[in-house]
Amino acid sequence: MTAVVAQGSQLSMAGALNRALADALAADPTVLVFGEDVGALGGVFRVTDGLAARFGEQRVFDTPLAESGIVGTAIGMAMNGLRPVVEMQFDAFAYPAFEQITSHLAKLRNRTRGRVELPVVIRVPYGGGIGGVEHHCDSSEAYYTHTPGLRVVTPGTPDDAYRLLRDAIDSPDPVIFLEPKRRYWAKGPLSDERIGFDRAVVRRAGRDVTLIAYGPMVATALETAEAATEEGWDVEVVDLRSLAPFDDETVCASVVKTGRAVVVHEASGFGGYGAEVVARVTERCFHHLHAPVLRVTGFDIPYPPPKLEEHHLPNVDRILDAIGRLQWDNEVVGSYGA
Repeated sequence: MTAVVAQGSQLSMAGALNRALADALAADPTVLVFGEDVGALGGVFRVTDGLAARFGEQRVFDTPLAESGIVGTAIGMAMNGLRPVVEMQFDAFAYPAFEQITSHLAKLRNRTRGRVELPVVIRVPYGGGIGGVEHHCDSSEAYYTHTPGLRVVTPGTPDDAYRLLRDAIDSPDPVIFLEPKRRYWAKGPLSDERIGFDRAVVRRAGRDVTLIAYGPMVATALETAEAATEEGWDVEVVDLRSLAPFDDETVCASVVKTGRAVVVHEASGFGGYGAEVVARVTERCFHHLHAPVLRVTGFDIPYPPPKLEEHHLPNVDRILDAIGRLQWDNEVVGSYGA
C-alpha cells in the first residue's frame, strides 16, 4: 500500500509514480491499471507495488504477454467509459502494439469527429543506463511524436513523475507516458507547484547557452551546467516535459536570451527527436542565434552491450565539448571554448 507522503519530503521517481497511480485509482472508479506483471509482482521496477492488494484484482491486474492485445483491450475499455492505464514493461516490448497505437488509438477521435474519446495512458519504461541489453533500452520517443493524435510526455524529476502522470490519466486524449528507467531510484521532493501539462520548464537559469533536454537527460544536463561554470559558461537548462505538443514559447524564450543552444537525448541522432527541436528553434530564433544549434545524442547504432553503453549515452564531457563548438570567438574564455 502506498504511504501518504508529505509535501516537500523526498520520494523516488518510482515511488512518485506509484503514488500517482494510487491517488488516481482512489479518486476515480473508472481508472484501471493493467499490463505485464503489474499485479501481484508490482511491476518489474515495482512501480505498481501494493496496488493490487489495495484496490483489488478487478482494477489492478496482470495480462498475457501480448502487447497488441493489451492496447486493443484498453481501446475497447476506453470506448465504453473507462480510463485504462497500461504498462508495456520495457520500451521495445511495445512495438508489437504499434499498429494498435498508431492506426486506432491515435486516430479514433478524429475518425469519429470528436464523438469518441480514448483516455488511455500507455506507460513505457524507456532509455538506457541500467546495464540492460537490446529490447530493454530503446529510446522510442520519435516514433510516437511523429504520430498526430498522441500526447507524449516524459518526466525528468520525481515531482514531474507524479504531476504528469496524474495529468495524463485525467486527459481526454491518449497519452504515451515515457518513464526514464535509469531515474526510477533518483529522489526528490514533491511540491504544490502546478505546471501546465504541455509546458516546458526552466530547471536552471543561465545567460550563455541553453541546454534542451528531457526525461533521463535532464539530470545529465543539470550536472553539465554545474561543470560548465568551471569553464566560464553560465548554462540554462530547459526540461521539455511534453514532447508532443511542443512548448515553442518557453524553449524559444530561453534561446533568444542566450543566443546558443544544444539539444541532448539518448536516442540515435539520425531522424531523432532532437532534429525536430533544432528545426523549430532555428526557424523561430534564427536572427538571435550566434551559432548553429547542435545535438548530443546516442550514436547511430543498435543499442550496445551493457559494458559499452556508457560510451553510447551522452555524458557531461560530450555535452561540454558541444558547448565548446558553439563559435564563441572571444565572448567567453574557457578551456573548451578557447
